[in-house]
Amino acid sequence: MSAASGIEREWRRYTPAERLARFALYFGIVAACVVSLRTVQVIPEFLYDAPEQVADLLKRMWPIEWSYYPKGVHDALIETLHIATLGTILAIVMAIPLGFLAAHNITPYTSVNYLAKLMLVSSRSVNSLVWALLFVAIFGPGALAGTMAIAFRSIGFVGKLFGEALEEARPGPVEALKAAGAPWPSILVKGYWPQVEPAFWGIALFRWDISVRESAVLGLVGAGGIGMAIDTAMNLFRWERVALMLVAIFTVVVLAEIVVTYIRKKII
Repeated sequence: MSAASGIEREWRRYTPAERLARFALYFGIVAACVVSLRTVQVIPEFLYDAPEQVADLLKRMWPIEWSYYPKGVHDALIETLHIATLGTILAIVMAIPLGFLAAHNITPYTSVNYLAKLMLVSSRSVNSLVWALLFVAIFGPGALAGTMAIAFRSIGFVGKLFGEALEEARPGPVEALKAAGAPWPSILVKGYWPQVEPAFWGIALFRWDISVRESAVLGLVGAGGIGMAIDTAMNLFRWERVALMLVAIFTVVVLAEIVVTYIRKKII
């Protein structure tokens, strides 16, 4: 009871506006789920026997045909790693100029910034499988199409994060170099690069790690790598070979994660 007004106050966690906003959010989530379920049109007959189908598929995958690895998996797996590595390198080469153009403190022209960001968004908005389909139509099936798909998919990721790292650079060292009359290349090398170098290597390693995983499935649309071997084995109903390739992909992904983590600790 307030001594001044004599009005009893009741504490509430949320204001009426906040409660209304929370209700609108929850209602929107529920409505989106209902609309999605109605649109997906799940077939109950297929859903009911899904556990039996999974169990049957696992039975056909066992025992794993380990002897098939030297002649049917190793070369495709190495090709997958080559696709991921070369695609990431090409992406970095193409993304760095766009990152400079997207950073307003480097390129103080708003129209150029928006144009560069539009190109980065365009790269990220297209899935790697769609890029692979486009490049398979241009270059034909093979590793070249997969490499270009990884590269063009990665440009937006690398360029966006690199541009943001440039914009977050401290202006002090840059202004000191400008006051000393240093040329622009020296300002980039001595003022900006030491500040963004840890972020750059982190972005590059993280993108390569993602590219290894993405390149494993690009072969399903003819873009080279182990995905093509998986597609062939599935078409021939050789599920024991499919199981071998899945184990190989899982092993490579885990090893890539370990390698990336180790390198990040040494470099950054």
